[in-house]
Amino acid sequence: MAVIVRAGAAPLWWPGLLAAAVGAFVPGLTGRRIGLLAGAALFLVVLAVVATARTGRYAELAKGATRAGRGDFLQDRAVTVRDRRRRHRWWTAGGFLVAVASAYVLPGAGGLVLAGAGAGLWLKAVRIGQRERRDDVLYWVRTDWADRGRPTGRQVKGYRTTGPVAGDAAPGGARRHRR
Repeated sequence: MAVIVRAGAAPLWWPGLLAAAVGAFVPGLTGRRIGLLAGAALFLVVLAVVATARTGRYAELAKGATRAGRGDFLQDRAVTVRDRRRRHRWWTAGGFLVAVASAYVLPGAGGLVLAGAGAGLWLKAVRIGQRERRDDVLYWVRTDWADRGRPTGRQVKGYRTTGPVAGDAAPGGARRHRR
Protein backbone atom coordinates (compact mmCIF):
# COMPACT_ATOMS: atom_id res chain seq x y z
CA MET A 1 0.00 0.00 0.00
CA ALA A 2 2.84 2.37 0.78
CA VAL A 3 4.28 1.51 -2.63
CA ILE A 4 1.30 3.18 -4.31
CA VAL A 5 1.86 6.34 -2.28
CA ARG A 6 5.62 6.36 -2.77
CA ALA A 7 5.40 5.68 -6.52
CA GLY A 8 4.08 9.18 -7.13
CA ALA A 9 6.78 10.97 -5.14
CA ALA A 10 9.78 10.86 -7.50
CA PRO A 11 7.83 11.79 -10.67
CA LEU A 12 6.68 14.95 -8.89
CA TRP A 13 9.86 15.79 -6.97
CA TRP A 14 12.44 15.76 -9.80
CA PRO A 15 10.38 17.55 -12.48
CA GLY A 16 9.36 20.03 -9.78
CA LEU A 17 12.97 20.82 -8.95
CA LEU A 18 13.80 21.09 -12.66
CA ALA A 19 10.86 23.47 -13.24
CA ALA A 20 11.92 25.55 -10.22
CA ALA A 21 15.48 25.75 -11.55
CA VAL A 22 14.21 26.82 -14.98
CA GLY A 23 11.92 29.34 -13.30
CA ALA A 24 14.81 30.80 -11.33
CA PHE A 25 16.35 32.02 -14.59
CA VAL A 26 13.16 33.72 -15.81
CA PRO A 27 12.65 37.26 -14.47
CA GLY A 28 8.83 36.95 -14.42
CA LEU A 29 6.25 39.60 -13.61
CA THR A 30 6.88 39.65 -9.86
CA GLY A 31 10.65 39.22 -9.91
CA ARG A 32 12.83 36.30 -8.94
CA ARG A 33 13.04 37.01 -5.22
CA ILE A 34 9.28 37.26 -4.68
CA GLY A 35 8.64 34.25 -6.92
CA LEU A 36 11.13 32.04 -5.12
CA LEU A 37 10.01 33.17 -1.65
CA ALA A 38 6.38 32.55 -2.56
CA GLY A 39 7.43 29.19 -3.99
CA ALA A 40 9.22 28.26 -0.77
CA ALA A 41 6.14 29.13 1.28
CA LEU A 42 3.90 27.18 -1.11
CA PHE A 43 6.33 24.26 -0.98
CA LEU A 44 5.86 24.01 2.79
CA VAL A 45 2.08 24.40 2.60
CA VAL A 46 1.67 21.78 -0.14
CA LEU A 47 4.06 19.41 1.65
CA ALA A 48 1.99 19.65 4.85
CA VAL A 49 -1.35 19.27 3.07
CA VAL A 50 -0.28 16.27 0.99
CA ALA A 51 1.48 14.57 3.92
CA THR A 52 -1.58 14.83 6.19
CA ALA A 53 -4.38 14.32 3.66
CA ARG A 54 -6.58 11.26 4.34
CA THR A 55 -4.41 10.02 7.21
CA GLY A 56 -7.57 9.14 9.13
CA ARG A 57 -8.72 6.85 6.32
CA TYR A 58 -5.29 5.18 6.21
CA ALA A 59 -5.41 4.57 9.96
CA GLU A 60 -9.00 3.28 9.79
CA LEU A 61 -8.17 0.80 7.04
CA ALA A 62 -4.98 -0.28 8.83
CA LYS A 63 -6.89 -1.03 12.05
CA GLY A 64 -9.27 -3.31 10.20
CA ALA A 65 -6.56 -5.06 8.19
CA THR A 66 -6.80 -8.82 7.84
CA ARG A 67 -4.23 -11.43 6.96
CA ALA A 68 -3.86 -11.96 3.19
CA GLY A 69 -5.43 -15.19 2.02
CA ARG A 70 -4.71 -17.50 -0.87
CA GLY A 71 -7.32 -15.83 -3.06
CA ASP A 72 -5.86 -12.33 -2.64
CA PHE A 73 -3.90 -11.05 -5.61
CA LEU A 74 -1.02 -8.85 -4.40
CA GLN A 75 1.32 -7.24 -6.93
CA ASP A 76 5.07 -6.92 -6.73
CA ARG A 77 6.50 -3.50 -5.99
CA ALA A 78 8.04 -3.11 -9.44
CA VAL A 79 4.74 -3.85 -11.19
CA THR A 80 2.83 -1.43 -8.96
CA VAL A 81 5.36 1.38 -9.47
CA ARG A 82 5.44 0.87 -13.24
CA ASP A 83 1.64 0.77 -13.47
CA ARG A 84 1.16 3.85 -11.28
CA ARG A 85 3.74 5.91 -13.15
CA ARG A 86 2.38 4.91 -16.57
CA ARG A 87 -1.16 5.71 -15.49
CA HIS A 88 -0.18 9.22 -14.30
CA ARG A 89 2.54 10.14 -16.82
CA TRP A 90 0.38 12.63 -18.73
CA TRP A 91 -0.70 14.36 -15.54
CA THR A 92 2.92 14.60 -14.46
CA ALA A 93 4.02 15.96 -17.84
CA GLY A 94 1.16 18.46 -17.81
CA GLY A 95 2.03 19.56 -14.28
CA PHE A 96 5.64 20.09 -15.34
CA LEU A 97 4.60 22.23 -18.31
CA VAL A 98 2.25 24.30 -16.15
CA ALA A 99 5.01 24.76 -13.56
CA VAL A 100 7.45 25.96 -16.21
CA ALA A 101 4.84 28.25 -17.78
CA SER A 102 3.96 29.72 -14.38
CA ALA A 103 7.55 30.95 -14.11
CA TYR A 104 6.56 33.93 -16.24
CA VAL A 105 4.32 35.10 -13.39
CA LEU A 106 6.00 33.75 -10.22
CA PRO A 107 9.50 32.45 -11.07
CA GLY A 108 10.15 29.05 -9.52
CA ALA A 109 6.89 28.87 -7.55
CA GLY A 110 5.11 26.32 -9.74
CA GLY A 111 8.08 23.99 -9.68
CA LEU A 112 8.35 24.24 -5.91
CA VAL A 113 4.64 23.42 -5.58
CA LEU A 114 5.17 20.30 -7.68
CA ALA A 115 8.24 19.36 -5.63
CA GLY A 116 6.27 19.95 -2.41
CA ALA A 117 3.62 17.48 -3.55
CA GLY A 118 6.33 14.90 -4.24
CA ALA A 119 7.97 15.50 -0.87
CA GLY A 120 4.58 15.23 0.85
CA LEU A 121 3.91 11.86 -0.77
CA TRP A 122 7.34 10.63 0.26
CA LEU A 123 6.75 11.81 3.84
CA LYS A 124 3.37 10.06 3.90
CA ALA A 125 5.02 6.82 2.72
CA VAL A 126 7.63 7.15 5.47
CA ARG A 127 4.88 7.53 8.08
CA ILE A 128 3.12 4.44 6.70
CA GLY A 129 6.44 2.60 6.89
CA GLN A 130 6.81 3.57 10.56
CA ARG A 131 3.36 2.11 11.23
CA GLU A 132 4.31 -1.07 9.33
CA ARG A 133 7.50 -1.45 11.40
CA ARG A 134 5.60 -0.82 14.64
CA ASP A 135 2.92 -3.40 13.74
CA ASP A 136 5.53 -5.77 12.22
CA VAL A 137 3.50 -6.25 9.02
CA LEU A 138 3.31 -4.97 5.47
CA TYR A 139 -0.03 -3.47 4.40
CA TRP A 140 -1.34 -4.36 0.96
CA VAL A 141 -4.30 -3.30 -1.15
CA ARG A 142 -5.83 -6.01 -3.25
CA THR A 143 -5.19 -5.21 -6.90
CA ASP A 144 -8.83 -5.61 -7.86
CA TRP A 145 -9.85 -3.15 -5.10
CA ALA A 146 -7.36 -0.41 -5.91
CA ASP A 147 -9.62 2.36 -7.22
CA ARG A 148 -7.57 3.75 -10.13
CA GLY A 149 -4.41 3.29 -8.10
CA ARG A 150 -5.66 5.03 -4.95
CA PRO A 151 -4.93 3.13 -1.72
CA THR A 152 -7.89 4.77 0.08
CA GLY A 153 -10.49 4.82 -2.69
CA ARG A 154 -14.15 3.87 -2.26
CA GLN A 155 -13.60 0.34 -3.55
CA VAL A 156 -10.95 -0.40 -0.92
CA LYS A 157 -12.81 -2.30 1.78
CA GLY A 158 -9.75 -2.99 3.89
CA TYR A 159 -6.08 -3.71 3.82
CA ARG A 160 -4.43 -7.10 3.77
CA THR A 161 -1.31 -7.86 5.77
CA THR A 162 1.67 -10.11 5.26
CA GLY A 163 4.85 -10.59 7.20
CA PRO A 164 7.47 -7.83 6.99
CA VAL A 165 9.73 -9.87 4.68
CA ALA A 166 7.07 -10.78 2.10
CA GLY A 167 7.40 -9.50 -1.43
CA ASP A 168 9.99 -7.15 -2.84
CA ALA A 169 9.04 -4.03 -0.86
CA ALA A 170 10.41 -2.85 2.45
CA PRO A 171 8.22 -1.04 5.00
CA GLY A 172 7.27 2.36 3.60
CA GLY A 173 7.28 1.18 -0.01
CA ALA A 174 11.03 1.34 -0.57
CA ARG A 175 12.84 -1.27 -2.62
CA ARG A 176 13.94 -4.22 -0.51
CA HIS A 177 17.70 -4.71 -0.69
CA ARG A 178 18.71 -8.36 -0.78
CA ARG A 179 22.04 -9.39 0.66
